[in-house]
Amino acid sequence: MLLLAFQAFLLPLLLLQPRLILSTSETTTSSGHAIPYPAFEHFNVKETIAAETNIRAPYEYNELSADEQENKTWKLHLVHRDKLSFAWLNDHRRRFESRMKRDVKRVASLIRRLKISGAGGGGGGRKASYEVDDFGSEVISGMDQGSGEYFVRIGIGSPARSQYMVIDSGSDIVWVQCQPCSQCYHQSDPVFDPAGSASFAGVSCSSLVCGRVENSGCHAGRCKYEVAYGDGSYTKGTLALETLTIGHTEVQNVAIGCGHMNQGMFVGAAGLLGLGGGSMSLVGQLGGQTGGAFSYCLVSRGTDSFGTLEFGRSVLPIGAAWVPLLRNPRAPSFYYIGLSGLGVGGMQIPISEDIFRLTELGDGGVVMDTGTAVTRLPTAAYLAFRDTFLAETANLPRAPSVSIFDTCYDLSGFVTVRVPTISFFLSGGPIVTLPARNFLIPVDERGTFCFAFAPSPSGLSIIGNIQQEGIQISFDGANGFVGFGPNVC
Repeated sequence: MLLLAFQAFLLPLLLLQPRLILSTSETTTSSGHAIPYPAFEHFNVKETIAAETNIRAPYEYNELSADEQENKTWKLHLVHRDKLSFAWLNDHRRRFESRMKRDVKRVASLIRRLKISGAGGGGGGRKASYEVDDFGSEVISGMDQGSGEYFVRIGIGSPARSQYMVIDSGSDIVWVQCQPCSQCYHQSDPVFDPAGSASFAGVSCSSLVCGRVENSGCHAGRCKYEVAYGDGSYTKGTLALETLTIGHTEVQNVAIGCGHMNQGMFVGAAGLLGLGGGSMSLVGQLGGQTGGAFSYCLVSRGTDSFGTLEFGRSVLPIGAAWVPLLRNPRAPSFYYIGLSGLGVGGMQIPISEDIFRLTELGDGGVVMDTGTAVTRLPTAAYLAFRDTFLAETANLPRAPSVSIFDTCYDLSGFVTVRVPTISFFLSGGPIVTLPARNFLIPVDERGTFCFAFAPSPSGLSIIGNIQQEGIQISFDGANGFVGFGPNVC
């Protein structure tokens, strides 16, 4: 049994519930192939410290293999920023501190966006149009090291110029830094020059595409855009239609922002690949070509492998646990799911489901976000969750709080420890159960581990990428479902 527990520990397996049929025969899936996961596991402390804190050479981004080129033309390699040479820090504590600083800013940004979108009532608060003076105004950035957690490499223009792009499931625009660049941050590749692309075409102010951009304006007949992020970072420029190369598939006439003034953004990356639920995201624009479907697997920390990002209905897995996607008119780019409760050691904690509910006014709810690292929960839910975990780990020595974490342990004297697994009880029945590596993370090389959850500064819950690591997560936007598993990475 102990051997089985160790084998199970290596993969974030899912406790899935009975068969669920989606609303179209194309995406009929079954979640009946459940892989049992124990309520408690033997967590290998020394192995985890070695894997996650040892100094490793930066990851070199490789092109798809011949088999991947033939069979998965819409597939991209997905890499965490800490593995790339232009964002690499060889000290684990510095990497951890930088990630937590980015995370706090990210959460504040999401909450600020929700407040602004609701400021006018009924989903209002949007500025109808911008004059050229608005686009020339200065914005002070609060970011020193940039944000963005996961990167892909795509081709832009004709001929295609390869660029690193940050993926963001909470954003609805694709943009890249462009020449002439009056203000640009440093990126690892040469800044994209539209003059060298045969497929670049500016967008007129009167076009339907321009009207779909939330913060659009007009200057000299050309459509202007501006995106300001909650941390003070921004991109401003012109809207254009351009060819993108995703894997080995060329996609023509994708509306992208060509940023001539950018500050404080994603260090090393050329721009951002928005994967949100709105019409201007890459997923929204691909539309019928991919059926509004995509899937990603965020590779677990401390490994030498890479994750994947794939598009198209053919990538939707059979055997996943499918739950409905919820929509918030105040934040159409966010992917909400229903959460009915939390579990520790196989037992559900007595918390009211209402604490996770998305209200009719667009408050609260649970968002899946690739840009947030640490899962945030409403304070009352977090305290009950944390206290239950503390009770089940009372035999482990405590350590002082670190950064945003108030529950830490000194495991320096242990090779392995017995800890409870934790579970998300999803609305409709499925249960996602995570192993310890998805919520006990080392914050230094000495053996200090912290419980990787934090209270939310608002009623919004956010499922972060640490908790998503290693699990195949699929979005069927056309039918309104999100799937968990069954594959792992």
